[in-house]
Amino acid sequence: MSAVFTVVDERRRAPPPRWRVQWLFAAPHRMAFACGALMFALAATWWAAASIAQSQGLAWRWGLPSPIAHGLLMGFGFMPMFFAGFLFTAGPKWLGQPPVAARSIVGALLAQLAGWGVFAIGVHARAPEMAAVYGAFGLAAVTAGWALMVLRFARLVATSRVPDRVHAALVAWAGAFGVIALAASAVGVWRGDYALVRAALHAGLWGFIGTVYVSVTHRMIPFFTASALPLLDAWRPLWLLAVFVATMLFEAAWALADAWWWPQGAALLALRAAFEAPVAALLLWLAWRWGLVQSMKIRLLAMLHVGFFWLGVALALQAASHALMAASDGQLSLGLAPLHAYTIGFLGSTLVAMATRVASGHGGRPLAADDFVWRLFWLLQSAVLLRVAASLAPEVSRWATPLAGIGFAVVALAWAGRYGRWFGTPRADGRPG
Repeated sequence: MSAVFTVVDERRRAPPPRWRVQWLFAAPHRMAFACGALMFALAATWWAAASIAQSQGLAWRWGLPSPIAHGLLMGFGFMPMFFAGFLFTAGPKWLGQPPVAARSIVGALLAQLAGWGVFAIGVHARAPEMAAVYGAFGLAAVTAGWALMVLRFARLVATSRVPDRVHAALVAWAGAFGVIALAASAVGVWRGDYALVRAALHAGLWGFIGTVYVSVTHRMIPFFTASALPLLDAWRPLWLLAVFVATMLFEAAWALADAWWWPQGAALLALRAAFEAPVAALLLWLAWRWGLVQSMKIRLLAMLHVGFFWLGVALALQAASHALMAASDGQLSLGLAPLHAYTIGFLGSTLVAMATRVASGHGGRPLAADDFVWRLFWLLQSAVLLRVAASLAPEVSRWATPLAGIGFAVVALAWAGRYGRWFGTPRADGRPG
């Protein structure tokens, strides 16, 4: 018996395994999530610094307009890398395909990382001509890297023989939409046509990023919930998925209209609000139907449900904003509150929840959110509320916006620090992968 306790004590005293690059090649999610985590931390820290400088009246050199740089880096900078990690880990299982080697996606990931690095040089270039060159070439590299990812995943979908390929096919089509949005952004930056860049960015946030999110959400949240809470069923009819995707495409189409056709008449704004309001009600009801309240007993599951809840809130704010604009002849609106509820609230919360789940499960660790990540998640919720409040009440924006940026950056740095280490060390359970 004493020998057993000696072995256990030695294991407890053993130093943690060293981080090694070769472990990133053990599974696709390791390499892709490591790149995504790095980009997540860098982009969030950069924007927090920019927000602080702006609030304090400090001069920053901008080669490209700061809203354009902010939107592209925070909207497209890290999420596609996390998509790749998830799709090439879970995707082959969905599609009955053999596992994908991590080495096969390294080139595409490095193209994206290098592209964003070049783009960042353009963001702060001295001359507008250099900003256009660096910005456009950086985005071109990002576009090429993501296009390689989409082609690889589309081949998995096309050669699969499983009967249910709906979710994977939607993700592939959304990824193709993302290639177009990124390419259009590169052309817009090259030409100095920022209306084109804004149109591509906002359409991509809904038609690309949003469609991937709702496709995966429809498949995974009911499944995870029913597995953890047997009293709830995995209710996910295909008509619901159709509503999800139609909503994303509707918002993408209106994002293009906003960029090219403004101001819009009261009748069109009222029509838009009339579509968004019932969809928001459906999403908020669905959050309850899928078990938002019951999920609070299980932290990791609750994180997914809270993220989805923000989608309903974002659409409700969007509907209210467009109704106000219709009633006031465009004089009143909720500003950027709906957009930030969607991006930081829905996209950001769901990203942290899903990436944490994949990192834990495929790292040989319990599928659970410990105190560390649970506190990070609620710090993220505070950042969302601060950013939404800053949009709704301009008098608090001077301090609320930088505080939201700092909170978001702390979440990104802390998440990347912990889980980035996991990606470069062996699985905790000793299994391969």
